[in-house]
Amino acid sequence: MEDKKALLKQWIAESNNIVFFGGAGVSTESKIPDFRSVDGLYNQKYKYPPETILSHTFYQRRTEEFFEFYRDKMLFPEAKPNAAHLALAKLEQMGKCKAVITQNIDGLHQAAGSKKVLELHGSVLRNYCTRCHKFYDMEYILHSEGIPRCECGGVIKPDVVLYEEGLDSLTLNEAVRCIRQADMLIIGGTSLTVYPAAGLIDYYHGNKLVLINKSVTGMDGRADLLIQGSVSVLAECLPQ
Repeated sequence: MEDKKALLKQWIAESNNIVFFGGAGVSTESKIPDFRSVDGLYNQKYKYPPETILSHTFYQRRTEEFFEFYRDKMLFPEAKPNAAHLALAKLEQMGKCKAVITQNIDGLHQAAGSKKVLELHGSVLRNYCTRCHKFYDMEYILHSEGIPRCECGGVIKPDVVLYEEGLDSLTLNEAVRCIRQADMLIIGGTSLTVYPAAGLIDYYHGNKLVLINKSVTGMDGRADLLIQGSVSVLAECLPQ
């Protein structure tokens, strides 16, 4: 492992256009549970599977049940950035990390100080009235009851991409552009099973593809450097 850390540190020092692509594993050390681990949401007992509850169809047909689950299991107002978030913000400040592409919806990369963050699946921090488009923050949703409504009477919908909904094309295209231009791509904390996000790996054509994840992924064989562990290893590999 020490040899891998040394190589990661060397590559980071040599690179000037690093792109980071991350998933739920980046935020688990901030006490935000992922979906697919042993104690993740998919292995907890609900009347419906989380994937069903977090679908566009369920949101439309069983809106009150959707928000009951959403408040209970998707909002973490006390969460703080961890070592991985802070390391990526530091790399951006050093002029090395050009973009953070995330599947997470928690806003912790921005809270850590990262400026160029491409949120593929939206953010729980943004909520909009579906009728008049007035903005509401996470606290409003958290402290509302039943179906959250705007003063105009419209339903307030979180700005997150639900299952069955498409990704924002501008965000996705910018992610593709950043990865194509990267001289180093670090993928961390993602099982690389959710498409189209997982397909972004195909746009990297360099020779410094780093994959950091606690469990095995189907893309391990494509990595130039494979580290089985926490994404917080980045904090140990920052250039001096």
